[in-house]
Amino acid sequence: MLTGPTNRSILAPTSLSDVIDVSAASGRLAAVNEAIVRASRLANRTDVVELVAISKTWGVDDIRTLIRAGQRAFGENRVAEAEAKWPGLRAETPGIRLHLVGQLQSNKAAEAVALFDVIHSVDRMSLVMVLGKTMKLQGKFPGCYIQVNIGGEAQKGGCPIAETPALITAAQAAGLPIIGLMCVPPAGIEAAPFFALLAKMARDQGLTCLSMGMSGDFETAVMLGATTVRVGSALFGDRAP
Repeated sequence: MLTGPTNRSILAPTSLSDVIDVSAASGRLAAVNEAIVRASRLANRTDVVELVAISKTWGVDDIRTLIRAGQRAFGENRVAEAEAKWPGLRAETPGIRLHLVGQLQSNKAAEAVALFDVIHSVDRMSLVMVLGKTMKLQGKFPGCYIQVNIGGEAQKGGCPIAETPALITAAQAAGLPIIGLMCVPPAGIEAAPFFALLAKMARDQGLTCLSMGMSGDFETAVMLGATTVRVGSALFGDRAP
């Protein structure tokens, strides 16, 4: 394991370009956090909303810049991509919290349980069964969200709304620590009704956590009860052409 001084030397900017990049990342991070605070105040909320930086397809250097700016929770879509990037980054920086936000194939369940702290995409019975067995074998129990297909879109993953209560019950019986519900609303239309519906579903099931809201709508999500928001471009900025 790397020592404290070595960690600091790795994370410290090493050039003027690095300093500029970290400064820009710090500004973006501050702006998103300030927006979360404003939305929380409007909703008379005093609890903490977790900000997950979606680092899918971003390189290690880009991620390291945001870590240097102070971000510690990150989300990835694919297990294989996360395995390639995060062991080294975690060795450099203690306290990283890693979320799997993309669809999980059953044959990647063991790798996902070993690597991630939170899994947002539990959406079918076959995956529940595999995750339950895997968690017991590894003795590691990442928090899990049931992903709901909140817009009833055939092209998207997620459990159908009508089947969600039964999946929650089955997942809890299988030993999964179900902490809440997750959704991705349909694109191109107002997200608020879908966020409100997810919040009602969670209340009805006695769940307190909601993973909802991305760069374009996270403030609305916070006002409607999101406890975790998943933000990518607003934190990482524009990609190089």
